[in-house]
Amino acid sequence: MAPSLDDESSLFNFIVRDGNGVKGIVDSGISKVPRPYIQPPAEQINKKNASKCEIPPIDLSKLDGPEHDEVANQIVRAAETLGFFQVVNHGVPIQLLDSLKQIAHNFFGLPAERKAVYRKEVSPSPLVKYGTSFVPEKEKALEWKDYISMGYTNENEALQQWPMECRDVALQYLKTSHEMVKKLLDVLMANLGVELDDSNIDAFIGKKMVNMNFYPTCPNPELTVGVGRHSDMGTLTILLQDGIGGLHVKVPEM
Repeated sequence: MAPSLDDESSLFNFIVRDGNGVKGIVDSGISKVPRPYIQPPAEQINKKNASKCEIPPIDLSKLDGPEHDEVANQIVRAAETLGFFQVVNHGVPIQLLDSLKQIAHNFFGLPAERKAVYRKEVSPSPLVKYGTSFVPEKEKALEWKDYISMGYTNENEALQQWPMECRDVALQYLKTSHEMVKKLLDVLMANLGVELDDSNIDAFIGKKMVNMNFYPTCPNPELTVGVGRHSDMGTLTILLQDGIGGLHVKVPEM
């Protein structure tokens, strides 16, 4: 049974400590965003101030042909300016990407008690963390998302510790996308005068992980955010969106 939206302590326990997440309160039939999720005006997304930016996707397959230098320059320019770009012909099968999105929906569709076993406080492994928002205990306003984070050290540990509902496909995606990551890093590091090989590639990639975020339908999307403004800490983030979209990228002020 969902708590009253006016009882913030009970609401917090239901969402965070009981593992129901945002999905739990949405499934209870709420008609408005609970107060803890209402972002300060400065953090709310004002679509009137956002514009669509049409940037041609970068064809990674051309890195293996006579257009290598031109495509490498496109990657470097995008990384130096926006820090964000879209790639096509990347070598990761579309069927695998579709499967990845499906297993994410399958996991978040599980009963709360099945997901709650991976909460940071009780997870059987420090590599696996299920939660909601970012750091809900410390945030002034919560983010409208649930997530599962799966860190990778080796295949055996992943097979033993990652949730069985998503481990096989997530692990296959991590391994299959490695060649794409290597191609991108080869280009970016070459621009800095660094040559990558099998002896140093893992050091430059750093910690590997698969994060899956779930953003339930929101009754007042203008009042909250799925993910607040941030810069990722890792070397590269490979982002796969579903058909809904919603990503915003900050561009240099003109």
